[in-house]
Amino acid sequence: MLKITPDPPDTDNLSAHINATPRKPSRTFVIAPGLDTETLLAHACESLASANVMASDFAGQLEGSQRSTMLGIAQVIMLGELAVNQALDKLDPQD
Repeated sequence: MLKITPDPPDTDNLSAHINATPRKPSRTFVIAPGLDTETLLAHACESLASANVMASDFAGQLEGSQRSTMLGIAQVIMLGELAVNQALDKLDPQD
């Protein structure tokens, strides 16, 4: 019988990655320095909302397990959007 799930990573190999020099992100796309947290979160919220709509629309074109996978991705995006909205509410309560 074939084993479907892979073995967990070797702990020695994993510790080598943790202690490695941090990766420098590409400077191709950068966020303007000095933006306040509320602005960053507002843009993240809008981006997540757009991604959720795109994923949901795409799921409508799929069938079977691919549709279920895409709907799961849309749900994860929505949960991220909810978390960002809650962070925004904590920064600027509307009460």
